[in-house]
Amino acid sequence: MKRLRKLPISSIIYPCAKQNGNRPSGGTMDIIQKIKEELQVEKWQVEAAVKLIDEGNTIPFIARYRKEATGALNDEVLRNLYERLNYLRNLEEKKEQVLASIEEQGKLTEELKQQIEKAQTLVVVDDLYRPYRPKRRTRAIIAKEKGLEPLANLILLQQVTHPIEEEAKAYLNEEKEVHTVEGAIAGAKDIIAEHISDEAAYRMHIRKQTEKEGMMLSEAKDENAESVYEMYYHFEEPIQKLAGHRILALNRGEKEKILTVKVQAPKDRILSYLEKKVIVAQNPYTTPILREAIEDSYQRLIEPAIEREIRNELTEKAEDGAIRVFGKNLEQLLMQPPIANQIVLGWDPAFRTGCKLAVVDATGKVLDTTVIYPTAPQNKVEESKKVLKQLIAKYHITLISVGNGTASRESEQIIVELLKELPVTVRYVIVNEAGASVYSASKLAAEEFPNFDVGQRSAASIARRIQDPLAELVKIDPKSIGVGQYQHDMNQKKLGEALGGVVEDCVNRVGVDLNTASASLLEYISGISKVIAKNIVAYREENGRFLTRKELLKVPKLGPKAYEQCAGFMRITGGKQPLDATSVHPESYEAAKELLKKLGCQEEDIAGGNLKGLSKKIKDKAALADELGIGVMTLEDIVKELEKPARDPREEMPKPILRTDVLEMKDLKEGMILKGTVRNVIDFGAFVDIGVHQDGLVHISQMSDRYIKHPLEVVSVGDIVEVQVMSVDLKRQRIQLTMKIAK
Repeated sequence: MKRLRKLPISSIIYPCAKQNGNRPSGGTMDIIQKIKEELQVEKWQVEAAVKLIDEGNTIPFIARYRKEATGALNDEVLRNLYERLNYLRNLEEKKEQVLASIEEQGKLTEELKQQIEKAQTLVVVDDLYRPYRPKRRTRAIIAKEKGLEPLANLILLQQVTHPIEEEAKAYLNEEKEVHTVEGAIAGAKDIIAEHISDEAAYRMHIRKQTEKEGMMLSEAKDENAESVYEMYYHFEEPIQKLAGHRILALNRGEKEKILTVKVQAPKDRILSYLEKKVIVAQNPYTTPILREAIEDSYQRLIEPAIEREIRNELTEKAEDGAIRVFGKNLEQLLMQPPIANQIVLGWDPAFRTGCKLAVVDATGKVLDTTVIYPTAPQNKVEESKKVLKQLIAKYHITLISVGNGTASRESEQIIVELLKELPVTVRYVIVNEAGASVYSASKLAAEEFPNFDVGQRSAASIARRIQDPLAELVKIDPKSIGVGQYQHDMNQKKLGEALGGVVEDCVNRVGVDLNTASASLLEYISGISKVIAKNIVAYREENGRFLTRKELLKVPKLGPKAYEQCAGFMRITGGKQPLDATSVHPESYEAAKELLKKLGCQEEDIAGGNLKGLSKKIKDKAALADELGIGVMTLEDIVKELEKPARDPREEMPKPILRTDVLEMKDLKEGMILKGTVRNVIDFGAFVDIGVHQDGLVHISQMSDRYIKHPLEVVSVGDIVEVQVMSVDLKRQRIQLTMKIAK
């Protein structure tokens, strides 16, 4: 988690105020109050969370071990709070800079100061600052340099009783290159146009009107060109109704130079509004000039800027929505239950270069690797089956994990034929291999498997993915895991931070075994940096197993603060201290020991799993918590953990479907009912693996009989769902499915 600039609480609430403890009369934003209202939580909860964040505590640590302080705010709320805190502090910092700049120019009025202080967004602050911002040499500045500002002011006054041309003669100046009356009036119009454009109130009104009444239009640059954007070749939709995935699709189509995209504003109504504001007297000499200046101001200065702002804002909202969906999908994927106690054959399918195989034992250790060529162009099916039978017999393989990439379909056919010929039960599962090639070519994979080529590494990763998805997937950049949409088009820094936060929350929710966890897994633990993660592994290799959590303090660069943040998420099984195998934090060990003593239990009972039903022995939680010197929530967490030490939250998730047979697309018939696994959730539906090479789409309209705003209300990645085939398009390789099955 990136660190925020530390501020005292008084400056968090009133950053622009002198630190005298009083709220300034100008009305500077109360950040704490603002976040309280937005997140609909109590003010004391926000204050506590901000204080903990500023002290350098991580989100997982605060969510798990500081429940009393925050009133049990969960990690999702805390991350939203953190984001808003960052935004609002930046906003207040920007206000300070703007106020200082305008004051330096000697142009800061009390009214303007109050407007800036009360601004709720960076866009409004920018609007208010626009007239005072140092500008490049605009047409208006050049006109002012030519001495034409008095003429512009005269036109704006709208009080002349004779043609402006007569007044303009006085401004002719060969030295300043004002050669004609028309040139002088044109320069004055440029000054007026910029003046109108700089008026913050006008901009705010026009932006709101455009957002409310404007349309988003798109046209094809070549109507005859085939592309995935054909539905946008003649597209028109109100800005207010535009869905996030459409915005991102339009942006991508524009970027790929297939579409022309623009905002159509209610131009006539906007010009009418500006005329009412600017033309305060019907003067035959000034009104026509002002009308021309208004139109020029809108078309040349205001409209392009507002279009840019609206599209940026729409894109940002669409990206935020897509990131949220991506995050939810990623969380579900990472939290898939491990398939334990299986000897797995990882199968990385391919055509020309052959299918790479890796045999992995129940602990994830690679026992063997090889390459077979059952697919085109070699088609060595029988030779491949012979190799597979030998591997299965030698290592007692119970499960084959097949990647879903190129040649997966063909590999699956061969596997099914093979399984029918075996005297023992072996099953197979299709795994999403997204990111496996990224991992296999990475520096990390080279360190992990220095003697393997990329194919062998990829096969090993595909095998391990089914054994422990979390431990394997953390080695891959979250953006490459393949459960999002338009991830390459959006703000990469923002996406990276959000997905990194999801991985961090998942890893800490599950916890890690301190004696087996890789450096790539450890670095996601609360308080542990990449350097410290590597140091933990190096210390373990040099000194052998960790016997206590306290030993962590001997690891180079792991100080008391990092230990406080990470200790509760590190597990040691079979160590000196039974509590080290649980998620009870070392700071609560004394309380936990005292609790066991009061309830007549021993520390040894923890490892033996003999503390089930412990909660039933407690009659008065509040009184007991008080006796132990801890909060009720902490007591409940300790009891829950002692009853089921190091429980894995992933156990509650649906298990993957293990298959023994295969379908082809041509085998699918309308009306067929199948079970499938949700592979990806997007704004308009979900892709479901039903056992054929191509995932089928369940459109949002086919998910439920009730109205739903988003597919995530009904399904998540990894869910096992029952679906019915609606249509099969072999040519376009599309399968339409429904979850609305008539019973």
